[in-house]
Amino acid sequence: MPENSIIPLVVDVDGTLIKTDLLHEAILQMVATQPFQAWRMIVWLARGKAAFKAELAGRVDPGIASIPLREEVVALISGAQSMNQPVYLASASDGRYVEQVARRLGGIKDVFSTDATMNLAGTAKAERLVAAFGPKRFDYIGNAKVDFPVWAQARKVLALSHSPAFEKRLLAAFPDVEVVARPRSSGRDYIEMLRPHQWVKNLLVFLPMVAGHQFGAGAVLSSILAFVCFCMAASSAYLINDLLDLPGDRDHPQKRSRVFAAGGIPLWHGVLIAALLVILAFAFSALLYLRFSAILALYLVTTLAYSLILKRKVMVDVVVLGGLYTLRVLGGVAATGAAKESPWLLMFSLFLFLSLAIVKRCSELTANLEAKKMGAAGRGYRVEDLRILLPLGAAAGYGAVFVITLYLSSPEVKVLYVHPDRLWLICPLLIYWISRVLIITNRNELHHDPIVFAMTDRVSWITGLCVAAVIAVAMN
Repeated sequence: MPENSIIPLVVDVDGTLIKTDLLHEAILQMVATQPFQAWRMIVWLARGKAAFKAELAGRVDPGIASIPLREEVVALISGAQSMNQPVYLASASDGRYVEQVARRLGGIKDVFSTDATMNLAGTAKAERLVAAFGPKRFDYIGNAKVDFPVWAQARKVLALSHSPAFEKRLLAAFPDVEVVARPRSSGRDYIEMLRPHQWVKNLLVFLPMVAGHQFGAGAVLSSILAFVCFCMAASSAYLINDLLDLPGDRDHPQKRSRVFAAGGIPLWHGVLIAALLVILAFAFSALLYLRFSAILALYLVTTLAYSLILKRKVMVDVVVLGGLYTLRVLGGVAATGAAKESPWLLMFSLFLFLSLAIVKRCSELTANLEAKKMGAAGRGYRVEDLRILLPLGAAAGYGAVFVITLYLSSPEVKVLYVHPDRLWLICPLLIYWISRVLIITNRNELHHDPIVFAMTDRVSWITGLCVAAVIAVAMN
């Protein structure tokens, strides 16, 4: 480079320009979109990192158009371009991905990236940039310890600091470093990642205890422990689902703010925490009956199958979701050591939660209809399916009410209740609530998850309290 030329700005991509890592995104999308081919990644990795990245780039689209960018770095690039300073991207990611990022930004002079033979990271990246520009003839912005060899050859050291410890080390090596941003993952992000508001669904494990009037200390403690196990298992399942559905979440008006979709937490943190939660769930389940651990395992296997395959299958997905709710009820039965589950309770649960699962899909399609989209991303539905899905949701909901009427006509109800005839008041209450949810869904006024909606809706609380009051007066 001539001595009088303008010093270029070289920008790292993964973790610097974008809030996530393209390699991690590609691995997760390989698992999500080609689960039966995922084992091939082990073979590719044995051939080296460069070959591994090249194979992934040839098979997987991580959805670069919607991957979140770091605003501070984008502003730095815009400022450099306004001063006619040439901007280059330099990344250890495969060149096909990096070029897509460059096209998305616009105005990028050129890219330096990994190819099928060389992994452009650390010292290799430093040597490549020195060969292109000369030592101390480029400015460089990065974010990790692997960038230290590159910073050592840069004229101006620009950095993102993800932790105080890293910044201290950075200042010790490069006292003149300019810290462009200090992104941090907050404790609130990690709590939100677990989706604790969804734990309300796991209260279903208490339903067998309440329905069977088992209020002894042993039954109560066992149900509480089952609730804790399902909370950990459910959070693990949500983590896996969020990690595998990143492009779809980023295309959704509400889901795009989830911590992984928004780039608030490193993806590999989610993988480790999901594994830890599974281990803890089964460790606690060992304190209960073996049948409970088997049901918990079935729940996790089903949720994994749902995340990988079943959620893209029309109607199969809602049946599976309804089944997952019912598995929570079965878990409550197994936790208390009941000899057998009530067929009435299981039939009611299956019909009611199938209805709510259909309502969930309807709410997504209704939102897409208003946004003038043809269907839900990552799902097999189209907006015209609403004409069928809403009646199906109503039929399933009213089917749950029909199960209650059959139960009230059975001899079993007379064993548990002093005044079983009073339980008939539950039917109009449920018919009202189900019909109201369907109408709100059709108006696009429902939260994308009907269970969460029910827990935050005043009318739903009043209806639930009325049902509880009817059960109480029927018992005495």
